[in-house]
Amino acid sequence: MAQDINLLILPGDGIGTEVMAQVRRVTDWIGTNQGITFNIEEDLVGGCSIDAHGTSLTDECMAKAMAADAVLLGAVGGPKWDKVDFDIRPEAGLLRLRKDMGLFANLRPAICFDALVDASSLKPDLISGLDIMIVRELTGGVYFGEPRGITDLPDGQRRGVNTQVYDTEEIRRVVRVAFDLALQRDGRVTSCDKANVMESGILWREEATWVHENEAQYADIELSHMYADNAAMQLVRQPKQFDVIVTDNLFGDILSDTAAMLTGSLGMLPSASLGAPDESGVAKAMYEPVHGSAPDIAGQNLANPIASILSFAMALRYSFNLGAEADLIEKSVENVLAEGYRTGDIMQPGMNQTTTTGMGDAIIVALDKLAG
Repeated sequence: MAQDINLLILPGDGIGTEVMAQVRRVTDWIGTNQGITFNIEEDLVGGCSIDAHGTSLTDECMAKAMAADAVLLGAVGGPKWDKVDFDIRPEAGLLRLRKDMGLFANLRPAICFDALVDASSLKPDLISGLDIMIVRELTGGVYFGEPRGITDLPDGQRRGVNTQVYDTEEIRRVVRVAFDLALQRDGRVTSCDKANVMESGILWREEATWVHENEAQYADIELSHMYADNAAMQLVRQPKQFDVIVTDNLFGDILSDTAAMLTGSLGMLPSASLGAPDESGVAKAMYEPVHGSAPDIAGQNLANPIASILSFAMALRYSFNLGAEADLIEKSVENVLAEGYRTGDIMQPGMNQTTTTGMGDAIIVALDKLAG
C-alpha cells in the first residue's frame, strides 16, 4: 500500500548541506521506485539559523519538527559561532529539538563493513564482523541537570557547576528500549555506569536491574553491568564482547564516539533519536549522522555522505516499518564499498577516491542494480 511520509530536513551547518543533498537523492529514488510519497520540507538549525534569525532554532521550525513524521538532520556548529551567547549557540538548537520532541533514546549502531576492516585502527580480527548497538539516554543527566552555571566567588575565583540527575522512569524507559533491541539481536545488554563513585550511578544500576527482574518480557535477556571507564577500555580491547550497551547521556556521548572509530570513520555511522510512542503508537524521531559539521572541508565536495544516508535507512526501519527499503539502502552502501569507492576519510591504498557527489552517484547506481 502506498505511504505518505512527512519529513522535515534540517541540513544545518558545514558539510550538513552537502551530505543532506545526497540524502535527498536517495529519498527521491525510494519514492520513485518503491511507491512511497515523501512530503519534504526544509528549514534552518544551528549557525545558519543564528545568521538568519538570531537564534539557533526558531519556534516556527520547532513546530514543523513536532508536526513531521520524522526529522532528518545534517550537522550543526562551526568556529564562526564560537563566541555567540551560550544560550543561542548552534548546539542549543539541537538540544532543544531533542528535549521538546521528547527524544530520550539515542541509538548508535557501530557496524564494521567487511570492505572497511583495514580502515580501523584496530587489528582486523578484533573488528571483523563487529555489530554493536549503543543506546544512550538523551534528555537527562548532566547535560540538562540543574543547578548549572558559572559563578564568581568572594575570593576572586570562579566555580563551574553541572548537575548529574536521573529519576526512576528516565532510567527504566531507556533500559526498556535497549532490552527491546536486544530481543531482536543476540539478547545481551551491558549497562554502563559509575556506581562506584556516583549516587546517580547506583540508582542507574538498581533501576536497570529492576526492569530486568520485574518485567517478564525481558526474562531471557542477559544483563550485565560495567563501569563506564572500563567499558571504554573494553571497546578498544575486545569490542565484539558487546551486543547492546545502554548508558546515560554523558557516558553514552563518550562511548558511542569511541565505538564509532572502531569502524574506521565517524563519516560511516548513523544514529536515531526516539521518543515514547503516543496513544496511537507513533513516536517522535530524529535521525542524524554521528559526525559533526567538519568546517575544515565544508563546501569542497569532500564529505562522506554515507552516515546521513544510513540515517535515512534507520528512519525507514524504525519510524515507518519499511525494513525492506532500509535493507536496500544498506546493501547498496555495502556494495559500493565492496566495489572500492571511498571518500577521503576512509580512503585506502588501491581504492577509488571519490567526492560527496560521486559517492551519491555510486549509491544510486547500486540501488538501480539491486532494483533491476
